[in-house]
Amino acid sequence: MTDNEASVIDEGTFTVRRTIRIAASADKVWTAVTDPAHISKWFGLTVLDGTGAGASGTITFPEYGTVPLRVEAVDAPHMVSYRWGNDDAAEHLPETVGDQSTVFTFTLEPVAEGTQLTVVETGFDRTTDPAANMADHAQGWVSELDKLVALLEGDA
Repeated sequence: MTDNEASVIDEGTFTVRRTIRIAASADKVWTAVTDPAHISKWFGLTVLDGTGAGASGTITFPEYGTVPLRVEAVDAPHMVSYRWGNDDAAEHLPETVGDQSTVFTFTLEPVAEGTQLTVVETGFDRTTDPAANMADHAQGWVSELDKLVALLEGDA
């Protein structure tokens, strides 16, 4: 499996970023980050009511709960952006995407060895505990994206 760096937290902009390389085509990576059936294989059980910007639904993690999710923007096959109500420090998960939501954006770039995938999550300043949420999500992107690499590189 490709060895990738950990997430980086930027406290000044309330942002978490992680860039990884995957030994898989950009088409495979695109499907893995946009198709709910594929997202469910590496991230959480994902259900969307459609495709494209405006589609909404949920992503469910067995030990965590169900998080509301909405597709914010799509520039196929280069960028997809999701807004979710995943405020780890809140007392409960919201039923809909609201004011305390963050946005995570996947950007894909074909490279010689496969695909470079960057995720940037923003909006932590609107959450109940920005520092705690950035730390949790930084770790979360490491574990979840490592699962994606293993899946697409055939190690899972």
